Amino acid sequence: MDFDFNTTPRFIVRIGAAETLAEIAGACLGPSVLFVTDRGIRQAGLERAAVQSLEAAGHRVTIFDSVEADPSQATLMQAVDAARSCEATGIAALGGGSSLDVAKLAALLAGSGEDLDAAWGVGNAKGPRLPLVLVPTTAGTGSEATPVSIITVGGDEKRGVSSPLILPDIAVLDAGLTVSLPAAATAATGVDAMVHAIEAYASRNANNNPMSRMLAVEALKLLGAHIRTAVFEPDNLEARSAMLLGSALAGMAFANSPVAAVHALAYPIGGTFYIPHGLSNALVLTEVLRFNAAETANGSMRHYAELGPHAFADFTDAGGTQANCAAFIDRLDALSADIGLPARLRDVGIGEDALPKMARDAMKQTRLLVNNPRVVSEADALAIYRAAW
Repeated sequence: MDFDFNTTPRFIVRIGAAETLAEIAGACLGPSVLFVTDRGIRQAGLERAAVQSLEAAGHRVTIFDSVEADPSQATLMQAVDAARSCEATGIAALGGGSSLDVAKLAALLAGSGEDLDAAWGVGNAKGPRLPLVLVPTTAGTGSEATPVSIITVGGDEKRGVSSPLILPDIAVLDAGLTVSLPAAATAATGVDAMVHAIEAYASRNANNNPMSRMLAVEALKLLGAHIRTAVFEPDNLEARSAMLLGSALAGMAFANSPVAAVHALAYPIGGTFYIPHGLSNALVLTEVLRFNAAETANGSMRHYAELGPHAFADFTDAGGTQANCAAFIDRLDALSADIGLPARLRDVGIGEDALPKMARDAMKQTRLLVNNPRVVSEADALAIYRAAW
């Protein structure tokens, strides 16, 4: 059995850890730190303790807070320019997946000077990068544990750089930073993390491996058991901690056994209609799973049936693989409804006339589609969108 497994070398999992960021990561980051975040984080003051920790220890901190949802290539290059202007010796990011993804590529491009166009895709980045420390404030993307950064180019196309080079040196999981996340965002990011685990477990990628499958299972146990509590009891630190760890475990899983058609079909939703990434995944999740499971030879039916009892502690045997697979998918539908997520594409303002272009755009995500258990044609993508509409 041959496979590669790469992950972040050091995790700090502790409530309040961000308040001691200099102690945790100062030596790694060096004297001049570019601190990447977004304006919402700054308005909430979530970054303040981490920045003060660094400044009190003598680090020069330059804050870059221009990151938007689904960050553009222009924003990324502004962050690179900021890193060069302050002669950054290291980059720290505190925020959601967008801030973390910008920081990963800013560290690569500022550290190496390489051409972004040459780095797109899998294994094309050359490095080196600047030292990098990531502090997530959402339990969903798992970006702190993945070698992937997604950027929006040309207005609505999502492109990714995938390379172990952009894994951070340190990830800080401080669940206290997630308490103020609104219920809708908690729900959407939580389902996003569950999608990561499900797709990693069933991925057709040649590097699908026992470690990723084990991590996917453990992630689903944590996420399935705590997502409702995190949504409806936002101050529950036990639930918030479980969700943050579950997200990181799912990130480790799909970092090595990559995601597939759910993400490929979600990207046109986010890129064109500016729907948050986690919600975009939720909107197509179950229809993609039903499409995959309809072809019995690819093994996805068995995989989804196996995941049912892990994601849902009260899952009962429905009587065979096919029935258990169907029950698992139905439970995912019910979960999304329970936590208040919109159910259909039309519920988020997407017209039926937009579906053909979305299907064409989804076909550009070859990096992801090759990992899907079942081959997806443009006609298949359109049929899935119509079923989800």
